[in-house]
Amino acid sequence: MNIGMIVAMADELEPFLVACGKAAGTDTLKGYEVRKFEIGENRIYVVGSGAGEIAAASATQMLISRYDVETIVNFGVVGGLTPEMAISDPVVIRRVVHYDYDASPFYRELSPGQYPGETEKYIYTDEKLLNLALSACPELRAVTCASADKFVAGEEAKSALHKQFGADICEMEAAGILLTCKRCGVPALFIKAVSDGVTGGADEFEEMIGRASEVCVKVVLKVIENVK
Repeated sequence: MNIGMIVAMADELEPFLVACGKAAGTDTLKGYEVRKFEIGENRIYVVGSGAGEIAAASATQMLISRYDVETIVNFGVVGGLTPEMAISDPVVIRRVVHYDYDASPFYRELSPGQYPGETEKYIYTDEKLLNLALSACPELRAVTCASADKFVAGEEAKSALHKQFGADICEMEAAGILLTCKRCGVPALFIKAVSDGVTGGADEFEEMIGRASEVCVKVVLKVIENVK
Protein backbone atom coordinates (compact mmCIF):
# COMPACT_ATOMS: atom_id res chain seq x y z
CA MET A 1 0.00 0.00 0.00
CA ASN A 2 1.10 3.58 -0.68
CA ILE A 3 0.94 5.54 2.58
CA GLY A 4 1.46 9.29 2.84
CA MET A 5 2.93 10.49 6.10
CA ILE A 6 2.71 14.12 7.19
CA VAL A 7 4.75 15.59 10.03
CA ALA A 8 4.68 19.28 10.87
CA MET A 9 8.01 19.97 12.57
CA ALA A 10 11.58 18.76 12.12
CA ASP A 11 11.84 17.87 15.84
CA GLU A 12 8.81 15.60 15.47
CA LEU A 13 10.18 13.95 12.32
CA GLU A 14 13.71 13.29 13.61
CA PRO A 15 12.84 10.22 15.77
CA PHE A 16 11.18 8.60 12.73
CA LEU A 17 14.28 9.16 10.59
CA VAL A 18 16.51 7.75 13.34
CA ALA A 19 14.30 4.66 13.69
CA CYS A 20 13.95 3.98 9.96
CA GLY A 21 17.45 4.86 8.78
CA LYS A 22 18.37 6.08 5.32
CA ALA A 23 15.51 6.74 2.94
CA ALA A 24 15.20 4.54 -0.14
CA GLY A 25 14.91 7.69 -2.19
CA THR A 26 14.11 11.39 -2.03
CA ASP A 27 12.11 13.62 -4.34
CA THR A 28 12.63 17.37 -4.29
CA LEU A 29 9.45 19.04 -5.44
CA LYS A 30 8.55 22.71 -5.37
CA GLY A 31 8.27 23.49 -1.68
CA TYR A 32 8.62 19.87 -0.53
CA GLU A 33 11.18 17.20 0.20
CA VAL A 34 9.55 13.78 0.07
CA ARG A 35 11.45 10.84 1.58
CA LYS A 36 10.55 7.30 0.55
CA PHE A 37 10.70 4.28 2.85
CA GLU A 38 9.72 0.60 2.62
CA ILE A 39 8.12 -0.71 5.82
CA GLY A 40 6.86 -4.26 5.47
CA GLU A 41 4.68 -4.37 2.38
CA ASN A 42 3.99 -0.64 2.50
CA ARG A 43 5.63 2.22 0.63
CA ILE A 44 5.80 5.30 2.84
CA TYR A 45 6.08 8.82 1.43
CA VAL A 46 7.11 11.18 4.23
CA VAL A 47 6.91 14.96 4.05
CA GLY A 48 7.55 17.69 6.59
CA SER A 49 4.65 20.05 5.98
CA GLY A 50 5.46 22.91 8.33
CA ALA A 51 3.11 23.97 11.10
CA GLY A 52 -0.51 24.98 10.65
CA GLU A 53 -3.68 23.95 8.85
CA ILE A 54 -2.86 25.53 5.47
CA ALA A 55 0.59 23.96 5.26
CA ALA A 56 -0.77 20.58 6.34
CA ALA A 57 -3.68 20.66 3.87
CA SER A 58 -1.32 21.61 1.03
CA ALA A 59 1.06 18.73 1.84
CA THR A 60 -1.87 16.30 2.07
CA GLN A 61 -3.18 17.24 -1.36
CA MET A 62 0.31 16.99 -2.84
CA LEU A 63 0.80 13.43 -1.53
CA ILE A 64 -2.63 12.34 -2.77
CA SER A 65 -2.26 13.93 -6.21
CA ARG A 66 1.43 13.21 -6.86
CA TYR A 67 1.88 9.78 -5.26
CA ASP A 68 -1.67 8.41 -5.34
CA VAL A 69 -1.44 7.45 -1.67
CA GLU A 70 -4.23 5.25 -0.36
CA THR A 71 -3.93 6.29 3.29
CA ILE A 72 -2.67 9.37 5.09
CA VAL A 73 -0.97 9.06 8.48
CA ASN A 74 -0.22 12.11 10.59
CA PHE A 75 1.76 11.98 13.79
CA GLY A 76 3.20 14.56 16.15
CA VAL A 77 2.88 16.23 19.51
CA VAL A 78 -0.17 17.92 20.98
CA GLY A 79 -1.30 19.90 23.99
CA GLY A 80 -3.38 18.19 26.64
CA LEU A 81 -6.66 19.88 27.61
CA THR A 82 -7.57 17.78 30.65
CA PRO A 83 -5.70 16.47 33.69
CA GLU A 84 -6.14 12.95 32.30
CA MET A 85 -3.95 13.81 29.30
CA ALA A 86 -0.52 13.24 30.85
CA ILE A 87 2.74 14.17 29.17
CA SER A 88 3.96 11.58 26.63
CA ASP A 89 0.62 9.76 26.65
CA PRO A 90 0.03 8.35 23.12
CA VAL A 91 -3.46 8.85 21.70
CA VAL A 92 -5.36 8.21 18.48
CA ILE A 93 -7.81 10.82 17.21
CA ARG A 94 -11.41 9.69 16.80
CA ARG A 95 -12.88 13.04 15.78
CA VAL A 96 -11.71 16.59 15.10
CA VAL A 97 -13.34 19.98 15.54
CA HIS A 98 -11.94 22.90 13.54
CA TYR A 99 -12.66 25.27 16.39
CA ASP A 100 -11.64 28.60 14.84
CA TYR A 101 -13.87 27.98 11.80
CA ASP A 102 -17.10 29.90 12.36
CA ALA A 103 -19.63 30.62 9.61
CA SER A 104 -22.54 31.00 12.05
CA PRO A 105 -22.96 34.78 11.62
CA PHE A 106 -24.07 34.06 8.02
CA TYR A 107 -25.35 30.48 8.32
CA ARG A 108 -27.34 30.95 11.49
CA GLU A 109 -28.24 27.30 11.75
CA LEU A 110 -24.56 26.36 12.18
CA SER A 111 -22.55 26.27 15.38
CA PRO A 112 -18.88 27.32 15.65
CA GLY A 113 -16.71 24.66 14.03
CA GLN A 114 -19.54 23.31 11.86
CA TYR A 115 -19.22 23.42 8.08
CA PRO A 116 -22.18 24.05 5.72
CA GLY A 117 -23.78 20.78 4.68
CA GLU A 118 -22.57 18.95 7.80
CA THR A 119 -24.95 17.83 10.55
CA GLU A 120 -22.49 18.55 13.39
CA LYS A 121 -19.22 20.30 14.20
CA TYR A 122 -17.15 17.12 14.58
CA ILE A 123 -15.29 15.55 11.65
CA TYR A 124 -14.72 11.83 12.16
CA THR A 125 -11.61 9.89 11.21
CA ASP A 126 -11.67 6.54 9.42
CA GLU A 127 -13.27 3.92 11.69
CA LYS A 128 -11.36 0.98 10.19
CA LEU A 129 -7.97 2.63 10.75
CA LEU A 130 -9.01 3.78 14.20
CA ASN A 131 -9.93 0.23 15.23
CA LEU A 132 -6.73 -1.13 13.69
CA ALA A 133 -4.65 1.29 15.78
CA LEU A 134 -6.54 0.43 18.96
CA SER A 135 -6.10 -3.29 18.28
CA ALA A 136 -2.38 -2.98 17.51
CA CYS A 137 -1.70 -0.67 20.46
CA PRO A 138 -4.21 -1.22 23.30
CA GLU A 139 -2.51 1.52 25.33
CA LEU A 140 -3.88 4.14 22.94
CA ARG A 141 -6.79 6.29 24.01
CA ALA A 142 -9.30 7.45 21.37
CA VAL A 143 -9.78 11.21 21.78
CA THR A 144 -11.45 14.33 20.45
CA CYS A 145 -9.04 16.88 18.98
CA ALA A 146 -9.52 20.65 18.79
CA SER A 147 -7.55 21.86 15.78
CA ALA A 148 -6.81 25.39 14.56
CA ASP A 149 -3.98 27.76 13.64
CA LYS A 150 -3.32 28.69 17.26
CA PHE A 151 -0.77 27.54 19.82
CA VAL A 152 -2.85 27.18 22.98
CA ALA A 153 -0.99 27.76 26.25
CA GLY A 154 -2.06 28.03 29.87
CA GLU A 155 -4.68 26.32 31.97
CA GLU A 156 -7.41 28.92 31.45
CA ALA A 157 -7.31 28.78 27.64
CA LYS A 158 -7.02 24.99 27.56
CA SER A 159 -9.84 24.43 30.03
CA ALA A 160 -12.09 26.78 28.05
CA LEU A 161 -11.42 24.84 24.86
CA HIS A 162 -12.26 21.58 26.59
CA LYS A 163 -15.44 23.02 28.07
CA GLN A 164 -16.73 24.44 24.77
CA PHE A 165 -15.88 21.54 22.46
CA GLY A 166 -15.39 18.52 24.73
CA ALA A 167 -11.88 18.13 23.32
CA ASP A 168 -9.10 16.18 25.02
CA ILE A 169 -6.17 17.57 23.02
CA CYS A 170 -5.34 20.53 20.78
CA GLU A 171 -2.98 21.00 17.85
CA MET A 172 -2.57 22.83 14.52
CA GLU A 173 -2.79 20.40 11.59
CA ALA A 174 -5.45 17.69 11.97
CA ALA A 175 -8.43 19.66 10.64
CA GLY A 176 -6.61 20.69 7.45
CA ILE A 177 -5.44 17.13 6.81
CA LEU A 178 -8.77 15.47 7.59
CA LEU A 179 -10.87 17.90 5.54
CA THR A 180 -8.58 17.38 2.54
CA CYS A 181 -8.73 13.61 2.95
CA LYS A 182 -12.51 13.65 3.20
CA ARG A 183 -12.78 15.64 -0.02
CA CYS A 184 -10.47 13.21 -1.84
CA GLY A 185 -11.98 10.04 -0.36
CA VAL A 186 -8.72 8.98 1.30
CA PRO A 187 -8.80 7.55 4.86
CA ALA A 188 -6.66 9.21 7.51
CA LEU A 189 -5.12 8.10 10.79
CA PHE A 190 -3.79 10.44 13.49
CA ILE A 191 -1.39 9.25 16.18
CA LYS A 192 -0.33 11.89 18.70
CA ALA A 193 1.58 12.20 21.97
CA VAL A 194 1.05 14.88 24.61
CA SER A 195 3.99 17.29 24.93
CA ASP A 196 2.46 19.85 27.29
CA GLY A 197 -0.22 19.25 29.90
CA VAL A 198 -3.27 21.31 30.76
CA THR A 199 -1.24 23.75 32.88
CA GLY A 200 1.70 23.88 30.47
CA GLY A 201 2.63 26.03 27.50
CA ALA A 202 5.49 26.83 25.15
CA ASP A 203 8.31 26.15 27.64
CA GLU A 204 6.99 22.71 28.52
CA PHE A 205 6.33 21.99 24.84
CA GLU A 206 9.92 22.87 23.94
CA GLU A 207 11.29 20.73 26.75
CA MET A 208 9.17 17.65 26.03
CA ILE A 209 8.77 17.63 22.22
CA GLY A 210 11.64 15.19 21.66
CA ARG A 211 10.52 12.66 24.25
CA ALA A 212 6.87 12.83 23.20
CA SER A 213 7.83 12.44 19.53
CA GLU A 214 9.84 9.30 20.30
CA VAL A 215 6.80 7.78 22.02
CA CYS A 216 4.64 8.72 19.06
CA VAL A 217 7.00 7.18 16.50
CA LYS A 218 7.13 3.83 18.32
CA VAL A 219 3.35 3.61 18.16
CA VAL A 220 3.18 4.77 14.51
CA LEU A 221 5.66 2.14 13.34
CA LYS A 222 3.79 -0.61 15.17
CA VAL A 223 0.49 0.46 13.61
CA ILE A 224 1.92 0.81 10.07
CA GLU A 225 3.12 -2.80 10.19
CA ASN A 226 -0.54 -3.81 10.43
CA VAL A 227 -1.89 -1.55 7.68
CA LYS A 228 -2.77 -3.57 4.56
